[in-house]
Amino acid sequence: MSNSELERVIVRPVDEYNQTLVSYVHPPNWVNPQPADVYDLVVIGAGTAGLVVAAGAAGLDLGLKVALIEKHLMGGDCLNVGCVPSKTIIRSARVVGEIWDAKDLGVNIPAHIDIDFPAVMARMRRIRAGISHHDSAERFSSLGVDVFLGSGRFASKNTVEVGDKTLKFKKAVIATGARAAQPTIRGIEQAGYLTNETVFSLIQRPERLAVIGGGPIGCELAQAFRRLGCEVVLFHSGSHILNKEDADAAEIVQKVLIKEGIRLVLNCQLEEVATVTDGKRLYFSSKGHRDSVTVDEILVGAGRAPNVEGLNLEAVEVEYDKRQGVKVNDYLQTTNPKIYAAGDICMNWKFTHAADAAARIVIKNTLFSPFGLGRSKLSSLMMPWVTYTDPEIAHVGMYEHQAQKLLIDVATIKIPFSSVDRAIADDEESGFVKILHKKGSDEILGATIVASHAGETISEVTAAIVNKIGLSKLSSVIHPYPTQAEAIKKAADAYRRTLLTPRTKRLLGFLTKLS
Repeated sequence: MSNSELERVIVRPVDEYNQTLVSYVHPPNWVNPQPADVYDLVVIGAGTAGLVVAAGAAGLDLGLKVALIEKHLMGGDCLNVGCVPSKTIIRSARVVGEIWDAKDLGVNIPAHIDIDFPAVMARMRRIRAGISHHDSAERFSSLGVDVFLGSGRFASKNTVEVGDKTLKFKKAVIATGARAAQPTIRGIEQAGYLTNETVFSLIQRPERLAVIGGGPIGCELAQAFRRLGCEVVLFHSGSHILNKEDADAAEIVQKVLIKEGIRLVLNCQLEEVATVTDGKRLYFSSKGHRDSVTVDEILVGAGRAPNVEGLNLEAVEVEYDKRQGVKVNDYLQTTNPKIYAAGDICMNWKFTHAADAAARIVIKNTLFSPFGLGRSKLSSLMMPWVTYTDPEIAHVGMYEHQAQKLLIDVATIKIPFSSVDRAIADDEESGFVKILHKKGSDEILGATIVASHAGETISEVTAAIVNKIGLSKLSSVIHPYPTQAEAIKKAADAYRRTLLTPRTKRLLGFLTKLS
């Protein structure tokens, strides 16, 4: 790729922050290095999975030759159009939510809140630019990685082409990620729409916003933009938002969205989008009725498509599906034994932390297992995740319906935050901690937490599951008072009380009288 081609990578708006971002993650003056004779590892894609594989392999101090290829922006979705920008504007939106609830805490706020939307978005761009040096081409080059900016494609069974350069490899890793899926609604392409890849380029607030998709991305951004002053209508094909989550948890969030003024259109089929004088009109049917709504912008927050195009996977006999991505086994090995994959390109878990964990598996399986040092499996991971609405929903392990499919007899302990002193003091009583355990045992199978900062709390349960720490031992863990995490101890204590059978209680009563 020539320098003139590199200069065409633009992140809008073209301000000082985005110019700083691009200077780090796709510098226009970057000159691709002269390829080594052969690379121990060639990584295609510099999102989270690719960066972790490249840095991890180069950092082993084993003299390995590692190449990293990126056609667009290093850092991938997480830095540029995912975790970092979304959580930054969600933080601003949370302030608004706190102000809305301030009266209940005895703090009177003027009815009109001045939300400076351009300043919110500028803050996001500033923070993103400030973090971007961690994922920069220069930094990875300093780690000993040969960084190539351009489109990589397999040319033969052991070579990858990047522009006019040919890289020979012993092993390769595909980490090209995924993108927002293209909607199939009639007329939407002509009318235009936003995705998570373009919404963070907004500098002016759309007064009326339609969000398509009631999954995590759709709900997070619908709530954030509503709090930042948009009129929001959320379209979802299911009968309930977040329908893959715990039903009790989703119900709490759904009630909050309605309370905050988001119009929910459920059981919805979007039929057509048309450009009209005053905006974009969406025609839809819901529960047997046809209707329409006019908005200024449409945000599509449903569906992801793997980036398999242009890789020439056929040349290296790597099987893939255009909807599911690259096919891998439990060791993240593709149908070509010399080529592995990690991250959104091949996994159902489309989270930054999942890509990081998978990358570590790839490092071990590509570099160490040939020497008999063992192999790691994707299925061995215990993966927590969080939906960053307010309140958040955090989950790890099994849901009850999954346990039932596996014929596991389970019991559930649910601790409402209305019984937790700190949550009462915080005026955050609507959530809960729900722990699923094997019936007749203290073995934890899964957990769901609904709270303002549930994501900060779920790791205690994750650590317990991973290290096979049961509810009995959790009950003996001292939690600071007052904290909302005390709900976990309450759940463990509730399990301990189930061990007191009527017979045991009678025996203890008898022994107490004797003493």
